[in-house]
Amino acid sequence: MISVAKEWNPKQALLRKLLAKPEKFDEAIRLCLRMHSLVHNSRVSGCSYPTYEEKLWDGLNDEMFKAALANKRTTIAWNLWHITRIEDVAANMLIADDIQILDNEWLCRLNATIRDTGNAMTAEAIAEFSNNLVMKEMRNYRIAVGKKTRKTIGHLEVNDLKTKVKSSQLERVIDEGGLLDIPGSRWLADFWGRKTLAGILLMPITRHQIVHLNAAFKIKEKCLEKG
Repeated sequence: MISVAKEWNPKQALLRKLLAKPEKFDEAIRLCLRMHSLVHNSRVSGCSYPTYEEKLWDGLNDEMFKAALANKRTTIAWNLWHITRIEDVAANMLIADDIQILDNEWLCRLNATIRDTGNAMTAEAIAEFSNNLVMKEMRNYRIAVGKKTRKTIGHLEVNDLKTKVKSSQLERVIDEGGLLDIPGSRWLADFWGRKTLAGILLMPITRHQIVHLNAAFKIKEKCLEKG
């Protein structure tokens, strides 16, 4: 499990400060990419150091991946889907104003029964969704998303950081199924609509991922305790 307060929050606070200073743009992007590498498989960045996600995958089997524990509403499968779908949407549709990675071919490979971020799902729906999701392909989808995100971040220029997310981009996210047009899902569009691209780098590209990886670690620990 990750000590967010000790290991992550100082990095997040520094990134926030650097992104607010145009003269620190290059340093901010380097730190953002370093933080992004930590929440993904090393194949995404080519880094030689162990990442948080690799620690999660270490020893993780299909049963643990899909486990719906009595005292937990979510699963490891759902947490990984949730952060990856949000990264796919945020990086590609909001920052790059491009197409998302997820398409019908990926949905088939993943055996995914939804295409949105899963924000509005009930515990029962999460359990059913997780039971169908293909673990190997979830890992592959996450790698594909992470690699494209790094390219997007690397192409940013200093003036881009103050750009606000456009309402047309948010409507496209809903139209293309990234979010559902219901209150339990659409609130996220309202949240993103108040952000600049610098804000999107802070949340969800970096901090959001560590929060849900931490939740996944807790579920994994519970599964190991149960044997």
